[in-house]
Amino acid sequence: MTSDFADALASGPLVLDGGMSNQLESAGHDLGDALWSARLLAEDPEAITRAHLAYFEAGADVAITSSYQATFEGFARRGIGRERAAELLALSVESAREAARRARADQPDRPLWVAASAGPYGAMLADGSEYRGRYGLDAGELERFHRPRLEVLAAARPDVLALETVPDTEEAAALLRAVRGLGVPAWLSYTVAGDRTRAGQPLEEAFALAADAEEVIAVGVNCCAPEDVSGAVETAARVTGKPVVAYPNSGERWHAESRTWTGRPSFATERVRGWREHGTRLIGGCCRVGPDTIRDIAGAVGR
Repeated sequence: MTSDFADALASGPLVLDGGMSNQLESAGHDLGDALWSARLLAEDPEAITRAHLAYFEAGADVAITSSYQATFEGFARRGIGRERAAELLALSVESAREAARRARADQPDRPLWVAASAGPYGAMLADGSEYRGRYGLDAGELERFHRPRLEVLAAARPDVLALETVPDTEEAAALLRAVRGLGVPAWLSYTVAGDRTRAGQPLEEAFALAADAEEVIAVGVNCCAPEDVSGAVETAARVTGKPVVAYPNSGERWHAESRTWTGRPSFATERVRGWREHGTRLIGGCCRVGPDTIRDIAGAVGR
């Protein structure tokens, strides 16, 4: 699929942003509920715009929207009807667009992009199951869950859809069907452990699903340990021949039961050169990766 974003990717690399939640928490926002950062779409969308702006100012080329955990089902549990939920999903794209407009105030020709996040089914459950997959739903049920949200996000005209933190091949297959015909390119990124998806499937099998998907312009990994990126991006490039996306976590460990992080960061920008050698064209960070690291990545790729 051709698009302005695909053309920019071909001449990349492009720098992604970092974690939305840690940036909001550093600004004093409490995200301790099932909607996570999506709650602020309804309560304080300006906070989300400021978080995006911090990453653009740090050198990011692409903002990933705050819609990862924004779903019709999740909003319904908070008493938000379908029409208003659709407005909030669209607002996630507009908030990132507004941040781009502000970032370009002094650089009107600076190309900046918006990726609309579509997290996995497990993100809606808010119980850590996005790191396990295998929800007990078949591919048709998963497609029916994802398609309405993707339609709303696509109608808001992001530059690309980020099908991210996908834990298993069954959900990936459902997403690849759900994204067909929307007229917006997409990237598909798995969350992995070692050389397998979180559900335990070999990465060669997982990436192969996207090899012939016209809508998918990049494949890769996110929300994983930095140590797991190199092998995964090499496999993604070899199996699909597509540009690769990589945005791992800080290296700290998330405990879903207590909703806490432990350990020490292991994300080192020295790794970026190796990722690029394996065809990685979209590079950034996920959970616990902030503007300082994104600034370092931007420097490492010559921004």
